[in-house]
Amino acid sequence: MTNVALKAVNQYQSADNSSIAYADPHELILRLMNGAMERIAQARGAIERNETAQKGEFIGKAISIIGGLEGCLDHSQQGELSANLSDLYQYMIIALTEANMSDDIARLNEISDLLLTIKSAWEQIPDSAKETGA
Repeated sequence: MTNVALKAVNQYQSADNSSIAYADPHELILRLMNGAMERIAQARGAIERNETAQKGEFIGKAISIIGGLEGCLDHSQQGELSANLSDLYQYMIIALTEANMSDDIARLNEISDLLLTIKSAWEQIPDSAKETGA
């Protein structure tokens, strides 16, 4: 795991008290996606409550987690897919930064929806592919 991915896992661990010691890599990615979506939801609530500092903190955590997801990509396998995901993660980071500056709940919803789409596809990966590392 790269330093960025380790930072994201550490960020997620600090926000979620559940143990990740026994989770497989597929489950870790799901947890990171869930963690990012949770932070975005918390940021949305902070905007609605006009809690600027908390909003920035939650968006910063979501950005860190998404950066970690990008760091987990293996460009040596499925090159085009990982390149497209990398571009999408970069887009999410930029959109979250913009949402932070403008208190844009619609942008937060957009990124949450994108993550949900990726997560749904990730959950469809057959067990046989998970076991072979495909």
